[in-house]
Amino acid sequence: MTTELAASEVAAHAPTATEYIQHHLGHLQSAHQHSMVDFHIINMDTVFWSVTMGVLGCFFMWMAARRATAGVPGRFQALVEMVVEMVEDQSKSIVHGNRAFIAPLALTVFVWVLLMNAMDFLPVDLFATVFGWFGLGEMHHRAVPTADLNGTLGMALGVFALMLIYNVKIKGIGGFVHELFCAPFGSSPILWIPNLILNGIEFAAKTVSLGMRLFGNMYAGELVFLLIALLGSTATWWGFGLHVFAGSIWAIFHILIVVLQAFIFMMLTLVYIGQAHEGH
Repeated sequence: MTTELAASEVAAHAPTATEYIQHHLGHLQSAHQHSMVDFHIINMDTVFWSVTMGVLGCFFMWMAARRATAGVPGRFQALVEMVVEMVEDQSKSIVHGNRAFIAPLALTVFVWVLLMNAMDFLPVDLFATVFGWFGLGEMHHRAVPTADLNGTLGMALGVFALMLIYNVKIKGIGGFVHELFCAPFGSSPILWIPNLILNGIEFAAKTVSLGMRLFGNMYAGELVFLLIALLGSTATWWGFGLHVFAGSIWAIFHILIVVLQAFIFMMLTLVYIGQAHEGH
């Protein structure tokens, strides 16, 4: 009787599927958010894991450079050399100019985004379980920085700043301003405003789409993992079996998404900076 009462009490306090998903999609924030847009709020989990993955990426590259040999490379060195060569080839084919900063930038972007995306492979209930051990079961925490729109748009704004910097660096302030007002329709004064509006829309669309594309794919992947996790809570043999099967299949497929999205973000960064080297 006591066991049955305990089981019924646990079931009564168990979250619904909606509550479970909402809890896992909540962020560890610096304060309570009262509106859709609130620049006083900091998603501390996004900041923490972004910085951690950045430091980890730098450590991996430093270890590869430290252990590099002129002879037959080991597996780790061969992997890093393949990535570096791939990024170098892509930057060479897209950016026609000095790539002393751009190629390392592209490599940093690829490794950083790849590591942040790979956080999605952690079990969805890992941090909830760990926090539960310390009595912090209600604490929100998301470990995938790229599934947070704030993180991806922040990186996109960094690329936007680089676009402006290279436009001014390559064309000069006068040349860049002239292009804003005189391209693509012509230099007639009556066309200055339409040209400026069109170029402004182009810069805004590049920035927003760059951040939204990465966020949308990683957010959807995280949501699918949560839905698959709910299958395991059905307490039935078929639910558990489907949970294991679907989770394994989706994890394998998600490997492609994780790598592909890092590659796309890197390629678009190169394309946008490369376009700054060209005039209309």
